[in-house]
Order: sequence, then C-alpha cells, then structure tokens
Amino acid sequence: MNAPIGLAPTLFVVLWSTGFISAKFGLPYAGPLTYLLYRLALVSALMAVVALAAGAAWPGRPVTWLHLTVAGLMVHGLYLGGVFVAISRGMPAGTASMLVGMQPILTVFLARSWFGERTAARQWWGLALGLVGVYFVVEHKIRLTGLDWVSSASVLVALIAISIGTLYQKRFCGGVDLRAGSAIQFGACAIVYGLLAPWFESLRIDWTWQFQFALAWSVLVLSVGAISLLYWLLRRGAAADVARLFYLVPAVTAVMAQLLFDEPITVLAVAGMALIAAGVMLAKPPLPARPRAADQTGINPE
Repeated sequence: MNAPIGLAPTLFVVLWSTGFISAKFGLPYAGPLTYLLYRLALVSALMAVVALAAGAAWPGRPVTWLHLTVAGLMVHGLYLGGVFVAISRGMPAGTASMLVGMQPILTVFLARSWFGERTAARQWWGLALGLVGVYFVVEHKIRLTGLDWVSSASVLVALIAISIGTLYQKRFCGGVDLRAGSAIQFGACAIVYGLLAPWFESLRIDWTWQFQFALAWSVLVLSVGAISLLYWLLRRGAAADVARLFYLVPAVTAVMAQLLFDEPITVLAVAGMALIAAGVMLAKPPLPARPRAADQTGINPE
C-alpha cells in the first residue's frame, strides 16, 4: 500500500487545524446542533451538485449506501457534534483538543485488530512522545475541574467516533467516488441533525459576519477540503500512518490562535511542538525493504 505523498499530509493538517478556530468564531452566534445542521446540509447540497455536474458514479448497492451512512455519522455527525457540544458547554478548546488528541493511539490499537497492521516498537515510542508533546502544547489551556458530565461524555464520544469512523471508512467505503460519497454522508448527517436540533435548541441564529465567515469556512475548507484530503490519504496509506498526523493539529491550532486571537504560546508549548515533530517522525512506518539486485532480474539468488 502506498504511503501518503507530496504536500497532501501537510495541507490536511493545516486545514484540519482551523476547525477549532472556526468553532470559536461561529458558536457564540448559534447553538452547536443548529450550526452543524446548516453546515452539513450546505455541504451535502454542494457535493451533490459537484458530483452530478462531473458525472460521478453513484453507489448502486444499498449496502454501500448503508456503509457510507455509518461512516459519515461517525466521522461527521458524532465527532463534530461531540466537539461542538463540549466547547459550547464550557470545555476549553485546549482541553477538547488534548482529549481528542489521543486518537492516534486508539486508532493504532484498532487498526492492529481490524486490519492486522503491524506497529514497530519505534512507532509506539513515537506515538507516546507525540501524546506528551500534545499535552505540553495545550497544558496551559487544560481545565478538567468544573466540567459537567455532558461535555465530558461528548468529547469522549467524539474521540471514539473519529477513531472508529476513519477505520470504517477505509474498510467499507474506499472504492466509492469521493464526491458522491460525501454528498451521501453529509446528507445523512443533515437529516439526523434536522431531527435532533429542534428538540434541543431554538434554531435561532445571529447572522453576524463572524458567523457567516465561520459557516462558509467550515463548509468549503473543512468539510469539503479537509475531509476529502483525509479520505484520499486513507486510501493511499495505512490507517495508523494517517492517524499520526492528528498529533500535529493542536500545535498548528495554537500558532493560529496566537496570530488571530493573541493567545500566548508558552515555552512548554514550544518544547511540546518539538516533541510532537519528533514523535511523528518516529511513528512513521518503516519503508519496505528494497529487493536485491538478483531478485529484480528474476534470478534466484541461491
């Protein structure tokens, strides 16, 4: 299986890291479920238009639609909903990113049992080092006291959902056209949020420029750009290899928050960024051994 190549991993990390930034812009002006209802519905409509205009192939088997729905509800519905609900109920973004930042380790455990992916001792050290680095980056923003059970449960659901959802996507949805698949997944999530949001929220939105910008950014950059890159990377690399990229997200988010909101970056955070970089390098799967010259010519070396 080919590893992710080019600038795609770097671009994915940068785009995905803007998620907490857009949430900080948009959540003060709408409830989390209402925000996500609009976001998911708009993305579904946009991707459906793109798929139809491009003549993309739509899944023909009902079971494929079911697999897409299950993966979409985990990667989009439960993950985004869990993070947004937790932040809206007072959980600091740094705390949420730290807890969700355990995803690479959980994904490696799941990938070993689900796909039989092997993990070398060096990779385990890299994952552990990356987790310590994530803690250093967000340590000054972490607050575990005073949080209600809803916010804690929500972020735990988000962690489990993104870990299982990416693996489910890789196993059952890898052959589906990304444009048609995204339209189906986001549409299924929009239907679910259309049923849930009126029960828990008033659906009121304060249409400030900040909310409009956050909504547009989350639709075009996050749901279309970052998610498409995530699925593209999953098709071309091992699940554990892609998961390790999530360790870089808190550090990149911290830099963005400093530039946009003047949030301080501590010396410990800088050290954490260095640890994350080292951990990601260690966690990279080893390159496959190159065949010997005799093997390349088809001659038996014996």
